[in-house]
Amino acid sequence: MEKQKKQDIRLLSKDALKDYFVEKGDKAFRAKQVYEWIWKKSATDFDQMTNLSLSTRELLKENFVINAVEIDDSQFSKDGTIKNAFRLHDNRICEGVLIPVETRMTACISSQVGCSLACEFCATGKLKRMRNIEASEIYDQVRIIRDQALEHNGQPLSNIVYMGMGEPLLNYKNVLESIEKITSEEGLGMSPKRITVSTAGVAKMIEKLADDNVKFNLALSLHAANDEKRNKIMGINETNNLESLAKSLKYFYEKTQTRVTYEYIIFDKFNDELQDAHELYEFCKHIPCKVNIIEYNPIDGAEFKQASVAKVDAFKDYLEERGVVINIRRSRGKDIDAACGQLANKK
Repeated sequence: MEKQKKQDIRLLSKDALKDYFVEKGDKAFRAKQVYEWIWKKSATDFDQMTNLSLSTRELLKENFVINAVEIDDSQFSKDGTIKNAFRLHDNRICEGVLIPVETRMTACISSQVGCSLACEFCATGKLKRMRNIEASEIYDQVRIIRDQALEHNGQPLSNIVYMGMGEPLLNYKNVLESIEKITSEEGLGMSPKRITVSTAGVAKMIEKLADDNVKFNLALSLHAANDEKRNKIMGINETNNLESLAKSLKYFYEKTQTRVTYEYIIFDKFNDELQDAHELYEFCKHIPCKVNIIEYNPIDGAEFKQASVAKVDAFKDYLEERGVVINIRRSRGKDIDAACGQLANKK
């Protein structure tokens, strides 16, 4: 209980840290030192802050904690993917995945414990949303997966995708703050162009991203370019239909000039016909975009199946012939339930 009485020092801004040290009769530059230890050097313990005097470290220990995220469990796929169950300071669990491929090391991270959107094809959607994940806890997921990439693959982390548990745009403040800490020169110094935030489609928050002039990439989980079909699999479409999404995406592109990615899982006998490809093509006309066709990963209690190879190829060919940029994303980590849509705190 003692731990919870003390404030997590990572909730303080640099200015608030300055005020704290001045109030204690110390030098204002201590704030810069501590801030650097926390965000640039990823310290998880005050004793790691070796350029601070012992008395300063003791003072910090008396007043603050660092609620660092810890690995509760890691599972290793035969394809090199690592799925982590992360234990947060209140014992909640979220998941994050290291996805290693030849050309890049990608961290797939979570923004909420559980999810409130309940998309029919997603295991996370079967969980209720417990809480938003704090900016420092999102940062910690990146820190841990970065270290795993170096330890297991000898390569630095190259990409971050906010595609794990939760809807990032429903945890807007913490997600943007975490990206600031990850990309800042005072933090991990990663390029925002290496970060993609994936949303199920919250139109007004997509417009807010545009107003905030974000520099990272945006992906929309589309999966059907037809309101009737999208309503069946994604309840959020009833309040954020394709027309409102198209309007918000145009606004986003006009403000940021950033090409948007549409994610499209092709389900057998649901959205795998050429008519579906045509509807997607029409939606792609709104703004410069690319499409990721994603292999469906079966989950417990869902009736969907992966579309046949022939259907996927015909779908892809239809769009490519009309100039749409298409990638087919093969799933990784399926054997440990680490693939897209499978994160549900299962061991």
